Amino acid sequence: MADPTRVLRPATVDDLDDLSALCIRSKAHWGYDQAFMAACLPELIVTEDDIDGGRVMVAEVDGVPVAVSQVAFGSGIAELVRLFVDPDALGQGHGAALYHDALEAARAAGAPFLRIESDPFAAPFYERMGAERVGDVASETVAGRRIPLLHHRLDRHRA
Repeated sequence: MADPTRVLRPATVDDLDDLSALCIRSKAHWGYDQAFMAACLPELIVTEDDIDGGRVMVAEVDGVPVAVSQVAFGSGIAELVRLFVDPDALGQGHGAALYHDALEAARAAGAPFLRIESDPFAAPFYERMGAERVGDVASETVAGRRIPLLHHRLDRHRA
């Protein structure tokens, strides 16, 4: 049997349902309760506006989406809006592949760094990839919650 091949490609509107379900499974993997997941649901849904307004990429294996990322650009800043990996595909390099792709997109856009507002459980991954924690910010989803803010400087950490 041949090894599965990872393909990175831009998302299309045909992917919306699959990518939204993937984001929800990925977030739920961390054991969040039902109330928290319900509060997060709007930010986990991938929309047509996301595809039109941001750079949404898919990692797929054998034609099946296993990870998704989104980078948004504005005012000279690049921000990693989302990076989710299907729980069954964790540890296989899909998140790293999309992260490196996001870094290259940010670098190509001339951004000085990639900004990341991270789930606390995901922050160690970003730090292993070369991002540095620069503080924390208020969650836009859950009142009173603070989440890590990281920057991956693009002038000294090559992907």
